[in-house]
Amino acid sequence: MKTLGIVPARGGSKRCLRKNVRDLGGKPLVAWAIEAGLKAQRLDRLVVSSDDAQVLQIAAGYGSHLPLRRPDELCTDTALAIEYVKHALAELESRGEGPYDAIAILQPSSPLTLPADIDATVALLDESGADSAVSVMQIEFMIHPLKMKTMSGDRLEPFLQDEGGRMANHQLPPVFVRNGCVYASRRAVIEAGKILGDDCRGHVMPRERSVDINDEADLLYAQFLVSRMAMT
Repeated sequence: MKTLGIVPARGGSKRCLRKNVRDLGGKPLVAWAIEAGLKAQRLDRLVVSSDDAQVLQIAAGYGSHLPLRRPDELCTDTALAIEYVKHALAELESRGEGPYDAIAILQPSSPLTLPADIDATVALLDESGADSAVSVMQIEFMIHPLKMKTMSGDRLEPFLQDEGGRMANHQLPPVFVRNGCVYASRRAVIEAGKILGDDCRGHVMPRERSVDINDEADLLYAQFLVSRMAMT
């Protein structure tokens, strides 16, 4: 299965300005995804899709084949992920590369993703025969869906269903959520206009690597984790 890895890193970011080029542990945020992608064994090709000159320059520092200039109309707040994926496939294959059987999206907002996480997700896609595979994390006990409430005035009421007296962690079934690190799908899913297919499998990552930077507080948390990693 020939797989194209895509690091999407547009210049616009509202909640964390210039997010993809912000410093984390002495290098730009986007560099973490680039380095993980280059070390992954299951990716046949890696590109950094961006409209931002600084991001493209950072990518070029890792190899002249990495930067892929994304059209401005595919970099708006309302542009869909499927659009930059189709652009990357069309652009590379028009140059005689590929064809690619699958794509893997590596989010620069998840800098603690390991090459092993990328490989495990792509391998899960390949070996399971599923439409898609994504990285996931188990959610914490205190935000388990069965513990969530709505309020009618000041009265707490179940959001989904009553806990039924199940107050301990071991009494509730484990629940998982996509952590935003890796998304992998077969070519047929992309051609159908979707990022994820109906049959989707999950590669479980630990909470400490499931970082998703969307605002300044998330960046501060990531900086804390990286500083702690440097001390160990």
